[in-house]
Amino acid sequence: MICLGITAMVCLSVTTFSFQTKIDITSCQGVLFVLCMTMFFCGIMLCIVLPFGYVPLLHAIYAVLGATLFTMFLAFDMQLLMGNKRYTISPEEYIFATLNIYLDIVYLFTFLLQIFGSHD
Repeated sequence: MICLGITAMVCLSVTTFSFQTKIDITSCQGVLFVLCMTMFFCGIMLCIVLPFGYVPLLHAIYAVLGATLFTMFLAFDMQLLMGNKRYTISPEEYIFATLNIYLDIVYLFTFLLQIFGSHD
């Protein structure tokens, strides 16, 4: 229940930020790509390390980085959907845009579950 509340608050905050800010997050595609590749290589590293023993700190760091990354992707996709920035999504691509936002929220929720879930 805590993760659901945090996800809802993050989504509301990011949406409000995206509507109100003058900062153009859509021009930061390179930064998001580098962070995504960092997450990819960290995931591969975890796949190599975890068979030798579970390291809770590595898993927690990976989950926090993932939650942060998908919060940034949510802000990026919100600004793409709203338009009036460097890059926009055309009105004909609204299904693609809503699926991107939906996946950002789902991934954010799963990373929050990894952070706050029981580690029994």
